[in-house]
Amino acid sequence: MRIRRSGKRPRRKWVLVAPFLLVIGAFFAAAQADTPQPLQKPQDVVLAMINNENAAAARHEHWEYLSNERSGRTSGHAWTERVVETAPGRVRLLIGLDGRPLSPAQIQQERTKLEAIRDHPEDFIKHEQSTRVEEKRARQMLEVLPHNFLFENVVLDHGVWRMTFRPNPDYKPSGIEERVLHNMAGTLVIDAHDLRLIHMDFHLVQDVGIGFGLLADLHTGSNFISDRQEIDGRWHTLHVETVVHAKAMVLKKIDLNVDIYRSEFQPLDHELSVPEAATLLLQSIK
Repeated sequence: MRIRRSGKRPRRKWVLVAPFLLVIGAFFAAAQADTPQPLQKPQDVVLAMINNENAAAARHEHWEYLSNERSGRTSGHAWTERVVETAPGRVRLLIGLDGRPLSPAQIQQERTKLEAIRDHPEDFIKHEQSTRVEEKRARQMLEVLPHNFLFENVVLDHGVWRMTFRPNPDYKPSGIEERVLHNMAGTLVIDAHDLRLIHMDFHLVQDVGIGFGLLADLHTGSNFISDRQEIDGRWHTLHVETVVHAKAMVLKKIDLNVDIYRSEFQPLDHELSVPEAATLLLQSIK
């Protein structure tokens, strides 16, 4: 079975850059205008952007693309992978390691891995459900922005909104994740015409103790960065970077680093199952 990719292949671009209900009333009109119209408050811009990101995520579009990643998953090595998105998760084919092509033995390992995913997708799905954290983290950060933060230095320049944000002292966070986010500040860059997110970064402005410091202490210098761009009418997350410095119980040091660049996006003509995605990648092995 040969699985087709849809339409013509988008032209390649490489730029710095993870996942995101239609805007109503004035927000929608401003997004569609040829000349962006200023909204009343920065919160209006942020809410409109969040609604547009949620609407895009609800369409469940899936892609094949090239990924270059260095993280704990790659044991600190630079992995180049061909990735096919499915509803349960991303099926990957390793094609390069630290800038070098794979050996014949490594290629066979990848073939065996994909054949196992094709033949036993339930194991892959179970694993993916426990590891897809980057999309969840980005969505959490977006959703708390209008309530948890104050927006400053708001500028509309050449069709782009730029603003900084800091914790709202009147907001009372609940739960561990909100407490961590409430101690972050950062910047937002939003396309004023489409009202879509171009860039966001959160960085921890003071140490945070989880469980009164008995479970872990997160340290300043921890951050999350996401860069996105419109390519051929579609918005893609092209760069994700996460850095976490912490100490867990018994003073165990924790350093979490994720750095991912994505390119060469190709739309798929329909939503693939996990076995179909594995088959597609197996067809590309020479």
